[in-house]
Amino acid sequence: MLQQTQVATVISYYARFLERFPTVSELAAAEQDEVLALWSGLGYYSRARHLHRCAQDVIVLHGGRFPLTAAQLQTLPGIGRSTAAAIASLCFGERVAILDGNVKRVLTRLLGFTGDLAQSANERTLWSHATELLPNQDLPQTMPRYTQGLMDLGATICTARQPQCLLCPVQPLCRGSADGEPGKYPFKSRKIKRSSLALSLLWAHRPDGSVWLEKRPAPGIWGGLYCLPVFESDEALKAFLVPSLRSRFEARPRFVHVLTHRDLQLSPWIAGFRASQAMPKAMASALRPGAWFGPGEWPALGLPAPIRKLLAQHHAGQE
Repeated sequence: MLQQTQVATVISYYARFLERFPTVSELAAAEQDEVLALWSGLGYYSRARHLHRCAQDVIVLHGGRFPLTAAQLQTLPGIGRSTAAAIASLCFGERVAILDGNVKRVLTRLLGFTGDLAQSANERTLWSHATELLPNQDLPQTMPRYTQGLMDLGATICTARQPQCLLCPVQPLCRGSADGEPGKYPFKSRKIKRSSLALSLLWAHRPDGSVWLEKRPAPGIWGGLYCLPVFESDEALKAFLVPSLRSRFEARPRFVHVLTHRDLQLSPWIAGFRASQAMPKAMASALRPGAWFGPGEWPALGLPAPIRKLLAQHHAGQE
């Protein structure tokens, strides 16, 4: 959960997730829909799918016991080099280095490392430096403390903006502080450009509050989640409708949902179905598999955050 997401955002999700899945076996046995429902709103949904498959692999391939080394942990879905090292060092005292965003910032400033981290060779060099700095004695005690301390230093003191150098315990050793420009570290030349994507949403609903939801394909945006049918443009959505629905079809205000590197321009179009009216065969055959979900059902599904908010606001307005 902490991959790409801050602690303050994660805490409530973490508590709910552990309450429902207190053991790896219970997570492995769950349906993916339930896992995604508990993850709904946290974003980066591939993490939830990976976590679910990871639990299943731990049960099937490792007899329900997590691997004890970083090398073995990296064979599990969704666990890369740094995450594997964090687990192995914190839980098992293995002498392995992590290199997440906070740690990169601390180490590049401490060492005065000016290499461009957009180049893999420079990142490998920084991995080597990180490994050289690891403790060598009493590893079951020192490795968890060192790893946690390094992460906390980056999260609380050696921050990206306005680092508190005077409070830093390693300030006397820090080259970035010594040259008076800690903010120039780390250096990475490639900047991810923000993009914008316009999508139109078919919001089919019945008088009882039921909505038509389909399951999104994975990988892809909102992969594995239930969602209103998505179209590339308003024109494509309108052309999809059968004539009998066009008189009960209207636009709702467009809104923007902000992702990390992309803005989604979402245009909901509401289509009013009569009570118990089925989705026309001509439309259903062109949509992904879906179904009608009542107001007592869709809140428990894994829904993208903007879709959940849209439906919740509409439902609250009708009560």
